[in-house]
Amino acid sequence: MPTLGWITPNPAPPRTNAYVMASRFEVKSLADVPTFLLKSLSSWSQVKTAPGAFGASLIAQPLKRTFWTLSAWEDRDALYAYAKSDPHGAAMRAMAPKMKSSTFIFWEVETASLPIDWDDAKRRLAEKARQDAARGGGHRA
Repeated sequence: MPTLGWITPNPAPPRTNAYVMASRFEVKSLADVPTFLLKSLSSWSQVKTAPGAFGASLIAQPLKRTFWTLSAWEDRDALYAYAKSDPHGAAMRAMAPKMKSSTFIFWEVETASLPIDWDDAKRRLAEKARQDAARGGGHRA
C-alpha cells in the first residue's frame, strides 16, 4: 500500500493555528497487518468528512508491520471527537491487543504551513520515542 498523500477535507482558515497529531504504530505480527490495513482504510474514509479536519496522510509499511499517520485539526476537541467516533473508535479498540508499540506526538502550527512535512513529523516521533525509552516507558496501545 503506497503512502496516502495529504488530503484536505476542510479548508483551514488563514492566520490561525492547527492542532497536529503524528503517530507511529507497530503491530505484533504480520498476521495482524491485513486487519490493521482494513481498519485504517475505514478510518481514512471517515477523516475525509470529519468536522474540523484540515488534512491527513498515512504511510503503510506492511512488511515492517509499521504504520504512520499525520493529521491537522481545527483544535484538540475536533481531533478527539474524530478519534472517539466510529469507525475510528471501534478500530482503536479492536486493534489495541494486536499492537506491539505506538507513539503519539502533538503540536501546533500556523495553518499557512499546511500540509505538514513527513520528515518533520518522523523526526518529532523519533525524539518522542527516545524520550519515552529514556524514562523507561513508552506508550503501548
